[in-house]
Amino acid sequence: MHNEDFAKKIKILRVEKLMMSQTEFAKLLDVTYESINRYEKCKSTPTYKVRRKIIDLMKKNKMEEE
Repeated sequence: MHNEDFAKKIKILRVEKLMMSQTEFAKLLDVTYESINRYEKCKSTPTYKVRRKIIDLMKKNKMEEE
């Protein structure tokens, strides 16, 4: 999956599926608010560990990760 696609899916997961703010989502993933902001703007990519958590959340919320 391209970084731009993954960034869009992170925002869809956070906003439409989980209905969370960036701050709330950051706490759930144990990262900073700034990290979530950078992931969604495609300025950085999540670590493998965080990416795995995001993909698991996508699966639980019936989103395709790829």
